[in-house]
Amino acid sequence: MDDDYDTPWKEVLVRYLPDFMAFYFPRTHAAIDWSRPFSFLDQELAALSGGAALGRRVLDKLIRVFSTDGDEQTLLLHVELQGWRDRAFAERMFTYHYRVYDRYRQPVASMALLLDDGWRWRPARFGYQTLDCRLQLDFPVVKLRDFEARMAQLHSDPNPFALVTLAHLQARKTRHNAFQRRHAKWHLTKLLLRRDWDRQRIIDLYRTIDWLLRLPASLESRVRRGIHLIREGTDMAYLSSLERYGLEQGLQQGLEQGLQQGQAAQLLAMLELRFGTLPDAVRERVSKAEVPQLQRWARNFVHAERLEQVFVAE
Repeated sequence: MDDDYDTPWKEVLVRYLPDFMAFYFPRTHAAIDWSRPFSFLDQELAALSGGAALGRRVLDKLIRVFSTDGDEQTLLLHVELQGWRDRAFAERMFTYHYRVYDRYRQPVASMALLLDDGWRWRPARFGYQTLDCRLQLDFPVVKLRDFEARMAQLHSDPNPFALVTLAHLQARKTRHNAFQRRHAKWHLTKLLLRRDWDRQRIIDLYRTIDWLLRLPASLESRVRRGIHLIREGTDMAYLSSLERYGLEQGLQQGLEQGLQQGQAAQLLAMLELRFGTLPDAVRERVSKAEVPQLQRWARNFVHAERLEQVFVAE
């Protein structure tokens, strides 16, 4: 089961940077004035690589922030998310650090979140000494796997990155067991829906859980069914957005894999869930439909109260 760690982390970090810093790097978070605007310098960081591939990573970000000391001078955060053991990682942290400083002539705070499975690999410094000259960079490192010992606390932690951490740990743990993954995904989805968060945050965090805990279509439909049943018994209208996102994601995933039959099966499962046994003519129509048509019907499905409303012309 191939997992994508880049996309979910990138989206949720950019949207909820203060929460990210508060959860993983609380001392740094406390030194930043979050009432002031901050900005991501993605293009600038890419330019600093000098066209060289500086190693494989999940994500790196350069952010300009204001400190809490009252000084108008900004400072720069260099954040790396590393998903694999890399002997050159500490050197890369050092390289980016001095290149950022050389470019901006401003204080730079480098830090790393390690997402790999190992326990012992914790690179936190790079430097060298020759003759009487010595240079060294020490940077804070957080190991995601260390949170395995705090799983119970994570379930009640109000920071959204407690939920992201749980999802990532479960993704690693269940990569070879789809049935365990389905159970973990449904558990985290229910936990998310119990949070007293606004609609957009719920949707954003569900997207992260969904990306991290990818499932085969046959098991994914059971999670969608659970969301639908919860929505039927509550006034949480935004759950239709989760259904729509999940359905369209399932269809797109099928498209990428070249599995038109899987896409049609996903839609049929959702139709049966809401409308009961389907006429043979409907099943045949869906089974033979092309991808764009399936996607249009999926969007119609979200608001349809009757089966025929799914198939209305746009």
